[in-house]
Amino acid sequence: MSQFYKGLFDLTGKVAIVTGGAGILGSHFCRALVENGAKVAIIDVNQEALTSLAAEINLAHPNHAAAILADVSEPDDVNRAVNEVVSYFGRIDVLHNNAASKGTNLDTYFDSFENYSLKQWREIMATNIDSMFLMAQAVGKILKSQGGGGSIIQTASAYGIVAPDQRIYEGSWYLNRQINTPAVYSTSKAAVIGLTKYLATYWAEYRIRVNALVPGGAESGQNDEFKRRYGLRVPLGRMAQPSEIAGAVLYLASDASSYVTGHSLIVDGGLNAW
Repeated sequence: MSQFYKGLFDLTGKVAIVTGGAGILGSHFCRALVENGAKVAIIDVNQEALTSLAAEINLAHPNHAAAILADVSEPDDVNRAVNEVVSYFGRIDVLHNNAASKGTNLDTYFDSFENYSLKQWREIMATNIDSMFLMAQAVGKILKSQGGGGSIIQTASAYGIVAPDQRIYEGSWYLNRQINTPAVYSTSKAAVIGLTKYLATYWAEYRIRVNALVPGGAESGQNDEFKRRYGLRVPLGRMAQPSEIAGAVLYLASDASSYVTGHSLIVDGGLNAW
């Protein structure tokens, strides 16, 4: 019997970059990539979390993780970080554009649309979409110089394809104010999908695949009332565990998805179906 399909998800010998790699979702993505054979360059602005995650991975899988402190919304940081990855691992095969931000002032992040400041809007856009442009641009050059091939994965959101149901947030508070999903988040995540489709066709001749990962809400310390209301909005009846989204990353990073590009892989428990 043929062994053709064995190892489709094997990433041995591959080098992956994960931006926002020390975050709640990003750390799961990094662990999943390494556990399936890849070496991973973890890029983040959180020095403590970054160092801790890289040490944890290297303890179990020596020399499989590199910690790179960088702000991926800054061109100089992006170019330095990408050059460090190549210097450290010798090549790049996978870029996971995963970094996102709520800005430096979490209180004003939840302002109403009518009162939302342009400064806050631009600050969030800088990380949520500008960074993806910068990282894809820098890594795309490397992938082409290596002879083509490779996978770029870009984290969007279910709220980039459907509007948030504001009723979910009733009873959920931060700093004495009700939280919400602001327009800048939905807009930036919709832009991720647009950029993904553009790059998928732009780089197709170089066999560089570009796809969007579209997760729904994942548990990350939300209060019980929020989780209850969110679950009522989802056919599967609950939020995701971060580990449940990692399988989609492995699929898009590996040869299992060799004929998939320009696609938005939705992992949302059926949220978009209702």
